[in-house]
Amino acid sequence: MDLIPAPLSVIRPETPGTFALDAGTGLTAAPGLAPVETWLRTVLGAATGLPLPAAPGGIELRLDPAAAPEAYRLSIGPEGVLLTASTPAGAFAGAQTLRQLLGADAYRTAPLCRTGWELPYAEIEDAPRFGWRGVMLDVSRHFMPKAGVFRFIDLMAAHKLNVLHFHLTDDQGWRIEVKRYPRLTEVASWRERSMVGFRAADRRDDRPHGGYYTQDDLREIVAYADARQITVVPEIDLPGHSQAAITAYPELGNTDVVDTAALGVWTDWGVSENVLNVSEATLRFFEGVLEEVLEIFPSQFVHLGGDECAKAQWRESEAAQARIRELGLADEDELQSHFIRHFDGWLAERGRRLIGWDEILEGGLAEGAAVSSWRGYEGGIAAAKAGHDVVMCPETHVYLDHRQGPGEEEPIPVGFVRTLEDVYRFEPVPAELTSLEDGGAAAAHVIGTQANIWTEFMDDARDVDFRAFPRLAAFAEVAWSALPAPAERDWEGFERRMAEHYRRLDALGVEYRPPGGPHPWQKRPGVLGRPLDGPKGT
Repeated sequence: MDLIPAPLSVIRPETPGTFALDAGTGLTAAPGLAPVETWLRTVLGAATGLPLPAAPGGIELRLDPAAAPEAYRLSIGPEGVLLTASTPAGAFAGAQTLRQLLGADAYRTAPLCRTGWELPYAEIEDAPRFGWRGVMLDVSRHFMPKAGVFRFIDLMAAHKLNVLHFHLTDDQGWRIEVKRYPRLTEVASWRERSMVGFRAADRRDDRPHGGYYTQDDLREIVAYADARQITVVPEIDLPGHSQAAITAYPELGNTDVVDTAALGVWTDWGVSENVLNVSEATLRFFEGVLEEVLEIFPSQFVHLGGDECAKAQWRESEAAQARIRELGLADEDELQSHFIRHFDGWLAERGRRLIGWDEILEGGLAEGAAVSSWRGYEGGIAAAKAGHDVVMCPETHVYLDHRQGPGEEEPIPVGFVRTLEDVYRFEPVPAELTSLEDGGAAAAHVIGTQANIWTEFMDDARDVDFRAFPRLAAFAEVAWSALPAPAERDWEGFERRMAEHYRRLDALGVEYRPPGGPHPWQKRPGVLGRPLDGPKGT
């Protein structure tokens, strides 16, 4: 039936048939599923032109308290369509499947004056493999306007992805309004120019770049995502990747080794040497930032980065060395750990949980913290064995900024070649965890998986489309479906299903990379990318 991601079970009757939708087809829902009913009527009404009144005799959304939280059952027969689930999340997933069954034109935003809307008779039972099915979207390197974020959320929802990890701050830009620190948006939200390609090309566009979201913008994004069963997890990167913040408030930097007042928002890609100092005043500053973050984002997790913190300034800073002695720490790694541990406890006191990149393992992992394992599987394996929750997102497999094929035609070729098939064969739970004789306890700490989209080389939504799709469709199936081991996966079958899915992406206006290679206008000839074998900061 060309469904992506593939459901657990599809049973077709011996005698095929279809249920036709027309002007008399109704749409009703149990009270607890009203938001899903509203969404489904909105998108299907826009595409088909059908009114779908709140009347019996068509599509019914029914509660089933016995179902798992995101599970659903979709029954289509001569009497109509019955979608049962125990939660809005499960019903929403089933509604996405129903939309797929109507064909690619069900993804358009206005009707094409056609008739013949039909659903094939079938019994579909489904539930996700992972509770965290995420995408990290970097809006710091290149800002994505609010309308583009709404569109990206809709694309996530269409693929049953449910966590938007929102990378809001970095060396190259600060994107969240903090009312008590207005210079974070007045100064740190824009840079004078940007690199074109990687630094080896020595090219700049000499065009100011910037933007930020007001707190009400972010509340709107959170509400928009929530209506589509997506949780927004904010990321405030610290203590590294903080040059933009230091530019706005120089006292946050290591003032005894660098003239922080002379810094600007960074115009290079990579890892800046300018990191936060670890004074009590800096801790108080970011407590103030996070107080406002928590008011906007209700998510259980708050991502605090913790990655790629250059420590040269701490080694040279007498203030940092005095802080190490004062706290009885062994070295700069433990100083970073102290910083992360402080905010782990601070968040826990407020009923939240810290999650950070796997560098937070260095110097000792904060109690209660979860890990985004990006430098391969190793950090996630170590964290899971120690009883910490893990989101697997290894650069080697699911960094979607990496090139999609070999050859010079790939635009701004970055990192490893990771084809659509490579992503489809990604396995989030490594054998090192499943082979342990612990009854699966360590493997159970892999709470989900995530694809990461870093936007140094994506300066608009068209570029994001090209890098993300179609690979995000393959990732969505890995995150949702109960697939066999990577070598046993039906790649040919997935390719066949993708033929129909490309039509859905076309209807949605997604400018994906075609299977045969980029369109001429998707190429960037002569713009150098990052070396084949380097991690993202090198």
